[in-house]
Amino acid sequence: MAQRANARQVGDQIERLLGEVHAMVSPPAWERVDQLVRSIVELYGAGLQQIVGLLAEDGAAGAALRARLIRDPLVASLLLLHGLHPETLATRVQQALERVRPYLGSHGGDVEVIGTDDGSGVVRLRMKGSCDGCPSSIITVKLAVEGAIRESAPEVTRIDVEGLTDGAESHAHHAPANGHAEEFPGSTPTWVAIGHLDGLASAGLAAAEVSGARIVLCKVDEQLYAYRNTCPACGSAIDGGQLNGDRLACPSCGKRYDVRLAGRAVEGRDLHLDPLPLLEDGGGVKVAVPAP
Repeated sequence: MAQRANARQVGDQIERLLGEVHAMVSPPAWERVDQLVRSIVELYGAGLQQIVGLLAEDGAAGAALRARLIRDPLVASLLLLHGLHPETLATRVQQALERVRPYLGSHGGDVEVIGTDDGSGVVRLRMKGSCDGCPSSIITVKLAVEGAIRESAPEVTRIDVEGLTDGAESHAHHAPANGHAEEFPGSTPTWVAIGHLDGLASAGLAAAEVSGARIVLCKVDEQLYAYRNTCPACGSAIDGGQLNGDRLACPSCGKRYDVRLAGRAVEGRDLHLDPLPLLEDGGGVKVAVPAP
């Protein structure tokens, strides 16, 4: 299995394969297959339960090892599958938001938890602050929050977010970013890991291609920002420009953008770089790119 395998993707693949088997075999044969799968799942669940119990009996050393295990996304997802995760849904949601708060602050916003429902898997949030009039960046923040929560709490079935303006909600489904035909906010994003960035290119800039999308990464005061690698003023790639402090200048037309303020143009507030949700943690950096 690939390192840090995405348990949700593996689970989807298992469901698809079982569906194909179900369609191919007779009802009696399917009953045997279903019983076999359930027995295997129960066996692994019992083994995990035994491991958790032994760690609980092992004092401080066991508690430290348990803490390391539940920080591993794959182990955590298996514990959740079997109802063995020691942390509540509310706790994991708060931890996810703490990870993403620096990113929210970079876009002029914050978020608070209104409530969590363990039974239904519904999380209710309230967005605070603003992104200075940029609907694209507001939805980017919303996607970053939802991505962090679903990574820490895959059992969440729905995330209700208050605090977005009507215009921003509309952009979540229809508005093209920076006037281009692409509708990133309206498509389902895919979170793609791009690994650790030990050092960015000159002047804190690095270009990358992620799932076919050309992006540029900017690093200012140890904070990472991700944008589409396109100048909204002239359409040229912007990764060859100069980053002075938090101002990124297009190498073709010279238009300058504030990477801290969701890529807003310094001269003229009607233009914005197209921001992409970004999560940075111990596992590296992930960027949400639009599905084709």
